[in-house]
Amino acid sequence: MADESVSEEYVHPSDWSLFRRVAPYMLRHAIYFAVAIILAPVSASLAVAQPYLIKVALDDYIAVGDLAGTRNIALMFLGAVLLSWVTEAIYLYVLSVGSMRTITDLRVAVYRHTIRLSTSFFDKQPKGRLLTRVTSDIEALGETLTAGAVTIVLDVLNVTGVLVAMLLLNAELTLVMLLMTPVIVLVVEVLRRILRKLYLEIRTALTELNAFTAERINGLEIVQLYGDEARSSGMYRSRLVRYRDATIRTNVYDAALYAIIDGLSSITIALMLWYGSGGVAEGVFTAGLLAAFIEYIRRLYRPIQEFSAKVAVFQRATTAMQKIFGLMDVDERISAGEEAAPAEVGRIQARDLKFAYGDGPEILKGISFDLAPGEVVALVGRTGSGKTTIGRVLTRTYQGYSGSVTVGGVELNRLDPRDVRGMIGTVLQDVQLFPGTVRFNLTMGRQIADSVVEEAIRLANAEEVVARLGGLDGTVVHRGGNVSVGESQLLSFARTLLYDAPVVIMDEATANVDTLTEAKIQAATEALLSRKTVLVIAHRLSTIVGADRIYVLDSGQVLESGTHQQLIDRGGAYAALFAQQFAEQH
Repeated sequence: MADESVSEEYVHPSDWSLFRRVAPYMLRHAIYFAVAIILAPVSASLAVAQPYLIKVALDDYIAVGDLAGTRNIALMFLGAVLLSWVTEAIYLYVLSVGSMRTITDLRVAVYRHTIRLSTSFFDKQPKGRLLTRVTSDIEALGETLTAGAVTIVLDVLNVTGVLVAMLLLNAELTLVMLLMTPVIVLVVEVLRRILRKLYLEIRTALTELNAFTAERINGLEIVQLYGDEARSSGMYRSRLVRYRDATIRTNVYDAALYAIIDGLSSITIALMLWYGSGGVAEGVFTAGLLAAFIEYIRRLYRPIQEFSAKVAVFQRATTAMQKIFGLMDVDERISAGEEAAPAEVGRIQARDLKFAYGDGPEILKGISFDLAPGEVVALVGRTGSGKTTIGRVLTRTYQGYSGSVTVGGVELNRLDPRDVRGMIGTVLQDVQLFPGTVRFNLTMGRQIADSVVEEAIRLANAEEVVARLGGLDGTVVHRGGNVSVGESQLLSFARTLLYDAPVVIMDEATANVDTLTEAKIQAATEALLSRKTVLVIAHRLSTIVGADRIYVLDSGQVLESGTHQQLIDRGGAYAALFAQQFAEQH
């Protein structure tokens, strides 16, 4: 429930404060909303004029048998109807364009903000919940802008215009009609509050459902291997039932709101007929006036009735915005740093380096090491000794270390993360490949000449892999499903070479590959990176025999360091690890 901690801290802001945060995105497309604002009163005026024309036709022309005058009024009525349709159509079109452009900008902003958050944030957030934020939550807001909150402007103008027209025609009949107003206001407000709570429950239930689905699909192999399908289906169903029940309750209240407004409209018309018919009989009111009032009542209740539906849309948006801006208010980003990137970045020094993940125990407990330009330095040790954590600190995917780490003489935490990652390339054990072409997976969308790409492929010994996939324009499927672990490592190595960073971190790069692929990677390392600073986080000790220096870690501390031969001669922890691996392999 980590995600809920993000949104729950964003405690029940007002609807106005939420929409005010959307305003800057709307202002970028102000021209569309300005046109809509100009057209809204025109459309409302035309709508208000139509019942009045009916009154004039009945009282001034039909009552006295003036057919020519009736035809003229009929033509005026038809013109008002057609012009009203045109203005309202343009109004809705420009409003839709402006709203969708606004939503596009907001969606980009949420995505950009999310991908700039630190890795530590994603350690606490299920990906399914984050996916809900940037997809369905923003979609709910888009529905409101295009068909909900902003169109209420036209509804308000229509209601205001109708009330003014009714008061000008006859204040007595208007007051009779307004007898139902307190009931309408009470019903709308009570159901609006209920609907807001229900839509918050729906968004929360949908978020949990998406998170669970994403987690189980990502781990589907484990679910199947351990025969957990039945239990997993039961857990999915329990989450789905919560979402279903909340949606059903919401639909019931939504339908009730619509039906109540419709019923009140009929009651008001009946009240008007009962009261007005007596006035017509006594000659106080005219038939045309009564007909106009009945039509005005229909036009008055129509936006109110539509407003009941828009309340539902509006509540979906406000609960979605609580989630969206709760995420936008998260400021777990790596600090930008204020120092320029150093000219020489091949030298890295760490002194008394300590680090812990969040409030957890220290993983690194005062480690010191050196990497000089052109050196191949290895970190070895048992699982949990802190090897990978050092790589994460050096690439600034995590922050909060103590002690000192300098790159080219500049303290690491004073450098911009983008500069650091431009100076330090990585070859990870778990390679991430994206669906698309081989070229994209190697260049990550950067414009690099094919000759340069092909040279990197050759140096990474990945020529056979690329040829099998169909060349640079060959296809890599979802999650690299059409390449083996070893082949994906070779592609990752070529990608790192194209990145051309002066420092390369190889994190367990040969831990899960066959002997032939390991030899290819080892050959590429020795042939190409001898002029760079290379930090090898090694699992197979046979791959780092030729390293310039080896640091042996245990429980976040350096036990010993030296060359392979020096450490073997010393007979310490490294010699024991090497002997153990040699025995396991033979």
